[in-house]
Amino acid sequence: MKKLAILFSLVLVLAAFASADIYIKSKAHTDAFAVMGQSQPAKDETTEQWMGDDKFATITPEMTFIVDLKKNMLYWVNHSNKTYLESPLPFDMTKLLDPQMAQMMSQMMKMTVTVTPNNQTKTVGQWKCAGYDVALNMMMMPMKMSVWASTDVPFDVDKFQKLYANVLKAQLRLDDAAVQEMMKVKGYWIATEMNAEIMGAKMHNTTEVVEISNKTAPASAYSVPAGYTKKDKLSMQDMQNR
Repeated sequence: MKKLAILFSLVLVLAAFASADIYIKSKAHTDAFAVMGQSQPAKDETTEQWMGDDKFATITPEMTFIVDLKKNMLYWVNHSNKTYLESPLPFDMTKLLDPQMAQMMSQMMKMTVTVTPNNQTKTVGQWKCAGYDVALNMMMMPMKMSVWASTDVPFDVDKFQKLYANVLKAQLRLDDAAVQEMMKVKGYWIATEMNAEIMGAKMHNTTEVVEISNKTAPASAYSVPAGYTKKDKLSMQDMQNR
């Protein structure tokens, strides 16, 4: 009986582990800056990510992006005005824009990306990482990032990248070529440091993963909050939020 009890307990533990999703918590800090006479205070923010067998979500205080492979849909949720949009996969930004805005996006807001391995390694937290230099440019506004990425994580990095590619398109307004360049970073991004100069303002931002674990995701992780209004097109406010 004792052996059966131990075996039963083990089965329960394994079943719970199998049903658990990957949970990732990151912290970000942006230094204070001023642009066009407007001062922006320093900002600290927490980002959560959930990854299941066929669902993925990136959750910030302002925005949530949900990928649902069963429904073949991406959901773009704006918490500031309690609205959301949905788009079939693979994600295509132009389908959510009015023709005039889509033309402006293609001509003025296209972001180019260049990823270069720097052949450096270090341990960030508990994760062994490799270093990459990432250069981004949009409307003649250069941004430089130092990225520390790790394959030493308890999930399939290739699967994550396939899920996250659609979120990158929405979150950073990237086209397919820019996303493919981003995929040259091998592993999950554990820590980043970004320096940018936008309209004369120097900006500095850092992010670092503080937790990767197996947890049972709440139902709210992969769903649009109740009471949010569905929209058909993105507004300029949606484009400015990230």
